[in-house]
Amino acid sequence: MRPMIPDEPADVDVTLLRRAFGAFPSGVIALSALRDGAPAGMAVSSFTSVSLQPPLISVCVQNSSETWPELRGSRRLGISVLAQEQHQACRTLSTKDGDRFAGLTWSAGEGGAVFVTGAAASYDCSVHDELPAGDHTIVLLRVHRLAIEPDTAPLVFHGSRFRRLDDRAEPVIPA
Repeated sequence: MRPMIPDEPADVDVTLLRRAFGAFPSGVIALSALRDGAPAGMAVSSFTSVSLQPPLISVCVQNSSETWPELRGSRRLGISVLAQEQHQACRTLSTKDGDRFAGLTWSAGEGGAVFVTGAAASYDCSVHDELPAGDHTIVLLRVHRLAIEPDTAPLVFHGSRFRRLDDRAEPVIPA
């Protein structure tokens, strides 16, 4: 194990750092659950696979989020990997006020996980652990069920804009 390095004051321009983070493309997910019989959720762009055994994924949630405290106590959470055509759903799920599910078609799983219809993939998860990480919390989620739509392209966020994958690209790993 590497020795811990004490925190040193960083002289990093936050605006430049945000732009540098934005140079790496990411998918966008809806993280959702039923709360008092209605869907609650948010858009998240910091989502990644973690482990096959046990099946774990992670999301990073801002500590200032008012939605995460509502969701964290849910028995199950739904993750919907938003599809390329769901950029408006992403905008709606990103709003601070109002009904984030207005105009969205969704379904709920047995444990209260909520899934956006038409997503490229869906994961039915539960909270496995939470780790503090600066102004965010890393949330590890255990996957219980999943579904994929292999012909549905994901929504890609890069440089503060939505982008499309190039369908002409050759696969790196044989199917």
